Amino acid sequence: MKKQLDVAAAIIVKDSKVFAARRKIGKHLAGYWEFPGGKLEEGETPELCLARELKEELNITTRVGIFVGENIYDYGTKVVHLMAYQVEHLAGDFTLIDHDEIRWLAFDELNSVQWAPADIPLVEQYQLMTKMLSEID
Repeated sequence: MKKQLDVAAAIIVKDSKVFAARRKIGKHLAGYWEFPGGKLEEGETPELCLARELKEELNITTRVGIFVGENIYDYGTKVVHLMAYQVEHLAGDFTLIDHDEIRWLAFDELNSVQWAPADIPLVEQYQLMTKMLSEID
């Protein structure tokens, strides 16, 4: 049986734009765009994982908000259980370590980049959630 990795992903929203980061050459899924985050460590909650990973990977301080959705994706060699949370950027300039480009995408630009396969359902779940919330307002 393949190993399943529990991974937390951050949907960082600022000024009605969503943060996307492109994996750099030499990394798994190089060239694909993703919501940043990382693997949960033993005994770690997704929220604590995101705070730690975003500090390590991007050198930013954040506040983890609501759960957006999850997806299980089989990459062939491993299965990823991806859990996405809406995240607020509190402080710090974005420093790229595992990524070579970042973009702030307007809601209608979310489909303009090539998302990593596991992230695609999360993009769709976020779009649906945002649309539903805007209809309530």
